[in-house]
Amino acid sequence: MDDDSSGEAKPLVLNDAERALIARRSRAGLFRALAAQAFTGMLVVLGAWGIAGKDAGFSALIGAAAYFVPNALFALRLLLGYFGPKRPGSLAFFWGEFLKLLMVAGVVVLVAWQWGGWLHWLAFLLGLLGVMKGYVVLLALRRLP
Repeated sequence: MDDDSSGEAKPLVLNDAERALIARRSRAGLFRALAAQAFTGMLVVLGAWGIAGKDAGFSALIGAAAYFVPNALFALRLLLGYFGPKRPGSLAFFWGEFLKLLMVAGVVVLVAWQWGGWLHWLAFLLGLLGVMKGYVVLLALRRLP
């Protein structure tokens, strides 16, 4: 923010081209983040499958999907908001994030209830964490949105 001589802060004013550039970069950043999460999730799935067998691979896949699917739905909701007449605000973002995490917790409880007997918990949790930390790939490649 720029300060004028009276000490009051001037609001930042963007023209249409600057707004379009910011919107385009945010959409590209969302796609990059989803791709990185899918990549790290598949690495964990393949690693679990290769090290501990088919059941561990499926457990890791379920764990990865437990976070990736709600996150992809949330990203889709954000993307659709860019094409509407009104941009999504910060309150919509926080509510969407809350609902996403609630969905993830619900899926984890459902998986524990339905398949807790054969599930490889370590592989499941590693699949979940692998997707959650997918942005580390973007950090390593210096492509963080």
